[in-house]
Amino acid sequence: MLEIDVDDNVALEARRPRLGVIGGSGLYALEGFTEIERVEIETPFGKPSEAVRIGTLGGIRVAFLSRHGAGHRLGPSEVPYAANICALKLLGVERLVSISAVGSLREELPPRSLVVPDQTIDRTVGRRRTFFDAGIVAHVSLADPFCPQLSEQLAEFAPLSGLPVQRGGAYLCIEGPQFSTRAESALYRAWGASVIGMTALPEARLAREAELCYACLAMVTDYDVWHASAGTVNVATVIANLEAMASAVQTVVLALAESEPAVCTSGCGTALAAAIITSPGAISDAARARLAPIVGQRILPA
Repeated sequence: MLEIDVDDNVALEARRPRLGVIGGSGLYALEGFTEIERVEIETPFGKPSEAVRIGTLGGIRVAFLSRHGAGHRLGPSEVPYAANICALKLLGVERLVSISAVGSLREELPPRSLVVPDQTIDRTVGRRRTFFDAGIVAHVSLADPFCPQLSEQLAEFAPLSGLPVQRGGAYLCIEGPQFSTRAESALYRAWGASVIGMTALPEARLAREAELCYACLAMVTDYDVWHASAGTVNVATVIANLEAMASAVQTVVLALAESEPAVCTSGCGTALAAAIITSPGAISDAARARLAPIVGQRILPA
């Protein structure tokens, strides 16, 4: 096992993984992943969910992180989102794909289908939503919370799974860990949301602040509780559908790894260029040190 600290990026440059994958419920490893090394990282925002696994997939180095940790021991509100994103940024990741289990809020999105969402609605409370606090303020644009170019590329490969695929739609993120009430499910449908999950936020917010291209491949496991044919949502149903889709989803991830990276024209990689509003002279040394992995040289000494 390799242990590094936040200043050890140079040692990793030769095997830098520019593509990262965060596996959600039901996806705790990648098929066909070889030459794997486990990397333990301590970030200024704590430790990630577990050690990041770096391996070869589709001929390139890929970083894989299980969002809920080994054995699925972390609930959606316990996931150290900031540490996860910071760790992947430190390892050199530039494109990040989130694999997420979701419930469907639309008739045309049945269980065992895939969605590549392009919008989010945030119903979470109490989670760390930003890297920028305690002495430094930044306001990034989140008008398009998922990178359009990476999302489009993901959607192009999604049919390789053999599953029905929808491009676009709003991912409504709730706090959890409980599933929705029937009244909530009806309300979210009235808002026009497509799918409901518990982990895309604040993940998408933090990825944008870290200047990563971020996209989501959502695996529909159930109809939430609004559908006439649906009973109450339960873990057994969710897991059964996730297991049925896991191999198909990994086909999509492999195709993405084997492809030429899509050129981002949406400014994900320069999201902080005009976002930091705090005067340089007002930024403490502690704040500079804490944000160094995220902002790099954007904040120079006053």
